[in-house]
Formats: sequence, C-alpha cells, structure tokens
Amino acid sequence: MDLILWRHAEAEAACSGVADADRILTAKGKKQARQIASWVLTQRLPKLSVIVSPTKRTIQTAEALGRPYKVDRKIGPGAGAADLLAAANWPDEPGAVMLIGHTPALGRLAALLLSGSEADWTIKKAGIWWFSNRVRHDETQTILRAVANP
Repeated sequence: MDLILWRHAEAEAACSGVADADRILTAKGKKQARQIASWVLTQRLPKLSVIVSPTKRTIQTAEALGRPYKVDRKIGPGAGAADLLAAANWPDEPGAVMLIGHTPALGRLAALLLSGSEADWTIKKAGIWWFSNRVRHDETQTILRAVANP
C-alpha cells in the first residue's frame, strides 16, 4: 500500500468573523496546490483514493488534483494519527490512499510511521510525504518514498 499525506496549501489567515473551516486558499496557496498536484499526477499511482478533511482549504487543495475525492470528517482539524490510519485503512488498503489534511495530525502520523512513536513533526504547507508498506523476509517495513514541497 502507498499512503500519501498532503497538507493543505497556504490559506487565508484566521480572522474574526470567518470560521476556521471556511478559510480558503490564497493565490499563492492555489499555485502551490497546482504545483504539487502536477507532480503527483506524473507519479502514475495505481488505484489512487483521495480522502479530504471537510475544510474549504483542504477541499480546494484536493480540487487542484482533478480527481474524485471523498470528504471525511474523521480527518478534519483535531484528528489524531490513529484517525488518519483508520481512514486510510493502513496498511491493508490496496493501491494508494492520499489524505489531504492538517497539522499536527499529519506530522504526528509521519513520525509514527518512521520512528514508531508520535512526535510533533512539521509538514510544510502544500507538502507531501509519500510512504509505502511492504513485507520483506517476514518483516513489515515502512518506506519513505518521497517528500515534495512546492
């Protein structure tokens, strides 16, 4: 299985009168999302399922990919690493799953997959961390395949 963690692109700053979930991408954020989406599409991922947090900024980031996606409240703001793993069905889902979400959950999941414990790792805005899971010599391994930033 491949698991791709994609943090939403740059969004408008939080301000009074606008709910956090309603913040939209800036012009720079839209450009970032298009850049990363273009890179993702060159990877020719088989059976890519895209799961998106219900915030406007994550949905706009997903739309740059031009592929179908499913909105899942379980990976929204306040989610934990376990919520993300459950949504992705890691490591059992066939093909590839992309989660488009938020920090700190994405960083904590990246830390868990690579080190075995959660930690507050930073994933840059619009950044992607791509993991694979495999079994070699009866041992399950997690591999960091790529990190891409706009």
